[in-house]
Amino acid sequence: MPLAEITLIEGRSPEQKKALFREVTEAIVRAVGAPPDTVRIVIREVPAEHWAIAGISYAERQAKKPGGS
Repeated sequence: MPLAEITLIEGRSPEQKKALFREVTEAIVRAVGAPPDTVRIVIREVPAEHWAIAGISYAERQAKKPGGS
């Protein structure tokens, strides 16, 4: 039973998550030959304030971009 764990910054739509589930399932099926009904996927959504790059939160980086987030 393959398990894929994916961590993303919050904000994806339900449609985007459905597409991600579908695409990841298909990739696992192709790569390891697992039956689709055995593939498990977990998405962990992290607030932008809790995700940092080079010591600066993603939320802060987005706020500094022209036009805000």
